[in-house]
Amino acid sequence: MKQTCEVAVIGAGPYGLSLAAHLRARGIDYRIFGKPMDTWNAHMPKNMTLKSEGFASNLSSPAQGSKIKNYCEKRGIAYSDRSIPITLGTYLDYAQSFRDRFIPDVEETLVTNLSRGADLFEVTLETGERVLARNVVMAVGVTWFAWTPDVLAPLPAALLSHSYAHRDVERFRGKEVAVVGSGSSAIDLAHLLTDAGASVRIVARRKELQFNSIPDGGESLFDWIQKPPSTIGRGWRSYFCAEAPLLFYRLPRDLKDRAIASHMHPAAGWFMREQVEGRIPLMTGRTPIKAEAKDGRAVLTLASAAGEETICVDHVIAATGYQPDLDRLPFLDPALNARIARSKRSPLVSDRFETSVPGLYATGLAAMDMFGPLLRFMVGAEFAAPRLAAHLDHRITRTETRAA
Repeated sequence: MKQTCEVAVIGAGPYGLSLAAHLRARGIDYRIFGKPMDTWNAHMPKNMTLKSEGFASNLSSPAQGSKIKNYCEKRGIAYSDRSIPITLGTYLDYAQSFRDRFIPDVEETLVTNLSRGADLFEVTLETGERVLARNVVMAVGVTWFAWTPDVLAPLPAALLSHSYAHRDVERFRGKEVAVVGSGSSAIDLAHLLTDAGASVRIVARRKELQFNSIPDGGESLFDWIQKPPSTIGRGWRSYFCAEAPLLFYRLPRDLKDRAIASHMHPAAGWFMREQVEGRIPLMTGRTPIKAEAKDGRAVLTLASAAGEETICVDHVIAATGYQPDLDRLPFLDPALNARIARSKRSPLVSDRFETSVPGLYATGLAAMDMFGPLLRFMVGAEFAAPRLAAHLDHRITRTETRAA
């Protein structure tokens, strides 16, 4: 194994694997570390269906035939760009096939420390190996960024968890569970809990749950002009964010914040409506304002337009999403962390994903604050991976030319 490499990629989810595929195709000396697709393999509700449409569920490679459509066609799996939902099992099988074909050298070990020396980065692995790298890309996904509202913090770990912790929910059979949230994570998990025999209720601030529109495939030109489809949603705002992330990058901060906020509203896949409505009790229009443990159970006080009410359950699951925060990356050396300029709690990156520390890059959710909501979704890897790989190729070639 090499002790020095040009590029070290930390993270083996959609962004890390896609970047590695492009680096490998360019012949760049790289190493990639992480548990492949770990969030999807170990932290998504089993038997779930992806919210993203087929055409927005690809990993990125410069090779032909690398999309999930090609994978399904070869194996006789029913596929449509928009009208047939993709199961988690199919997506994971596709990701495994993609990895076997394009990145067979993923090192399934975690990074325990990342520091910066005089000229090189030092990457320490859980195996004890130390690797020197001229460039490092943090493609950490959502692994460290699960967010739970402060109001739920008084509950002990036995009574409170985040949706990220639950792939299997069999231990909740026969239990009363409150799922706090109204997005796809909350709805998918509530559905899984119900099927497992738990007594579930969804607690949401919104007055009603939102579901994506059913794709009909027969829209007129007028419909398209009014609300054009994109990989992250319908409408001109979504279309702009999906198709022009470099223009988004150059927007004033206030416009960026407004655009990101408009795409952070929770909504589930259209196919989940029938699994929820009339089947799972909904406590919408209610905001948790207090949480406490009492007699081994969780007691939530909820506020609504009608006043306050209290519910008592065996467990509370916060399906409240993810918020990037550099300080939550356990492998980031404090001295290196202190050198990274911030945009809020995210790294301030250039339009080529480079942080204020030369040679250190961040992509995926960590870069959403700069490039917009496209980077919140897996489809953002199709923009980020080829752009970052091309930049690294140019940088390495330029460095080698100077050295020569």
